[in-house]
Amino acid sequence: MRLHARPPRGTPSPHLVSTDPDAIGAVLEDAAHFPGGAAAGVALPRSEADVAAVLRSGRTVLPIGAQSSLTGGATPRGDIVVRTSGLNRILDTTSDRVRVGAGVVLSDLEAALAVRGLAYPPTPTFTGACAGGVVATNAAGPATFKYGTTRDWVEALTVVLADGSVLDLERGAVRAMDGRLEIVDPQGAVRRVRLPSYTMPAVRKQSAGYATAPDLDAIDVFIGAEGTLGVVTEVTLRVLSGPPARCFALIPCRSERAALALVAELRREAHRTWRTSDPNGIDVAAIEQMDQRCVALLREDGADVRFGTPLAAWVETLLLVHLDVDAGMTQEGAYGEIAAALDSDADGRLVRFCRLLDAHGVLDETQVAAPGDTARANQFFGLREAVPAAVNRRVGQAQATVDPRITKTAADMVVPYERFEEMMARYRARLDARGLDYAIWGHSSDGNVHPNVIPRSFADVEAGRDVILEWGRDVAELGGSPLAEHGVGRNATKQALLRQLYGDEGIDQMRAVKRALDPEWKLAPGVLFSVWGDRPVALTAPSTG
Repeated sequence: MRLHARPPRGTPSPHLVSTDPDAIGAVLEDAAHFPGGAAAGVALPRSEADVAAVLRSGRTVLPIGAQSSLTGGATPRGDIVVRTSGLNRILDTTSDRVRVGAGVVLSDLEAALAVRGLAYPPTPTFTGACAGGVVATNAAGPATFKYGTTRDWVEALTVVLADGSVLDLERGAVRAMDGRLEIVDPQGAVRRVRLPSYTMPAVRKQSAGYATAPDLDAIDVFIGAEGTLGVVTEVTLRVLSGPPARCFALIPCRSERAALALVAELRREAHRTWRTSDPNGIDVAAIEQMDQRCVALLREDGADVRFGTPLAAWVETLLLVHLDVDAGMTQEGAYGEIAAALDSDADGRLVRFCRLLDAHGVLDETQVAAPGDTARANQFFGLREAVPAAVNRRVGQAQATVDPRITKTAADMVVPYERFEEMMARYRARLDARGLDYAIWGHSSDGNVHPNVIPRSFADVEAGRDVILEWGRDVAELGGSPLAEHGVGRNATKQALLRQLYGDEGIDQMRAVKRALDPEWKLAPGVLFSVWGDRPVALTAPSTG
C-alpha cells in the first residue's frame, strides 16, 4: 500500500515556457470546440525534469496530447499548457511490451510495431491520439469487445506529481489496502490517499472519474484520471506478437431488430470460439452499428456513393463487423474462402461467418474487405466517419444560420449487453417524446452507442441535454455507465452525469483524492468537477459526445 516517489532525473531545459502568441493560439481549442480557451503560456517538455520544473513554477497546468478530447478536457482556461508532443520516442520494445513517451502518436506506434510483427489492439478510432492521452481517459476503441480498454493493456507508468516528484508505477507491485494508499515523497513525508467508496458499474468501458476498489492496483489511480492527479511521461503497454489478420464486413439490414439479432448471435459465436479455442470458430473483434437516420444522412450527402457503397432504399441499419482471421491469411485466400462458404465440405472462420450471415438472410448484400484490401477497408471506414461528419456539419449550419448558442448535443453511454436492446428503446422513446431529430451510432458489440441530436433550434439543444440526464438515470438503473469512452472533461452535462452516477458524496471523495495528491489544485483545474480548489466554479459548456 506504500509508494515511494523520487526526484526527477536529469536537468530541466532553460526557457521552458513560451508566451509567443502563435504558440498559445495553437493550443486554445480541442476537438470539442469548447469555448473560452486561454493560456498563460505553452511548455514543450522533452524530459520528466522539464515537466517537474513547470509544475514547480506554481502556476496551474493543463497537460495535453493531440487535443482530440471531445469533452473540453484539453482546452486551457488560463493555464500553462504542457504539450507532451516532445516526449515522442519509442524507448524499448520486446515481444510482449513496448515502452513509449507520452507524446507518441498511436498511428506511429502501430507502424513501428507492425514492422516487428506486433500490434496494440485497443487503439481507439482516432489513431492520431497520443499514448498519454489514451491513458488519461482510459480510452476504448472499436475492439473493446474482444481486447478491452487501455487500462487492460497498461503495465507501467511514469507520472510526475504536482510537487514535481516522480512515481514509477508497475502493475501488480503495489495495491491499496482497505481502499488506502500511502505515498512517501523524496523528503520522507507521507501522503495518505483514501480511495472513493462508491461501486463502479460492472461494464468494461469506463471513463467516469477515479477508479476505485478496496484492493485497487496503484497504477489504476492514474489511468482515466484525465490529467488531474499527475502528468504521465512514459507508458509501458502490452502488445500482441503475431496478431491475427483482420477482415471487415459491411452488412446492410432491413431493420434494427434484425441487426440486433445478428449482433447477438455473432457475440455468442465469438464467446464460444474464445472459450473452446476453436481454430475455425467465428472470432469477432468489434461490431459497429449505424441506425436508420445515419443511413439517411449517408444517402442525403451522397457519401454512400462517394465511398463505393451505394445503399438500397430498403436498408435501415448498417453493421460494420471487424473479424479476426488466421495471421497468415492472404487477400486471395480470404476471398476464396468466402466464395466456397456455401460448399458443404468447406470450413474455416470466414466460411462459418458467411453461413451465419446466410442464415440471417444478409449474405448476398454483405460487402467484405479481406486482409490486405486496404482500399476497400478505407471505403468502409470513410462511410463510418461520414456519419458523425454529417451530423457535425448540420450542427454547424444551424449554429451559423439559426442560433449561435446551438452546440453538439450527444451522449456516450454503455449498458451490459443483455440490457442493450432495452436501452435502445429508451433512447428512442425519450427523443421521440420531444419531437427531436437524431441519429444513433456506435459499438453495438459493447452495448455502447452515441445518440446525437440534430438540432433545428436552441430549444432542441436544451431538450437534448435534459434527455441525456434522464438517460443517465436509465443507464445506471440498467447497471451501465453514462460515461463510457470520452471522459468527463470540462463538459457541464458530463460533470452532471458524473455527480448523478456517484452522488455528492462520491464527488467529495474524488475531491479528497485530488487534495491528497494535488493540494494546491495545480493540475487541470475544472476538469472532472467544476471546482477551483474546493470552491465551485460556474462553467458554461457545450454538450458533446
